[in-house]
Amino acid sequence: MSDTNKAILQAANAAVTAGDNETFLSHCADDIEWSTVGGETLHGKDAVRQWMATEYTTPPAFSVHALLADGDHVIALGDITANDAAGKPIPHAYCDVWRFRDGKMVELRAFVIPVGG
Repeated sequence: MSDTNKAILQAANAAVTAGDNETFLSHCADDIEWSTVGGETLHGKDAVRQWMATEYTTPPAFSVHALLADGDHVIALGDITANDAAGKPIPHAYCDVWRFRDGKMVELRAFVIPVGG
């Protein structure tokens, strides 16, 4: 199951970088809970869709350095660059902790920290 979940996350991430939010969302459970530690928590696929529509107007560029899987969890460690409100690219380091249920992503705890200057 761990390898299957890793493959699902890789496909979902590829969709995000291609700007295909709906394909990404097809890998999410309807009742997904998406939380950014120190930030907001989104409840449900529609809330994630709305967030992506405003935050990912330009698809983020990211690289995954490691994917670790255990049971229903997959941890992705990497770097991501996303634009701020003014359109300036801001680099971040991130660690995403995903939980899966029945082949769908059902929970995200994202730890995202700006790096550089």
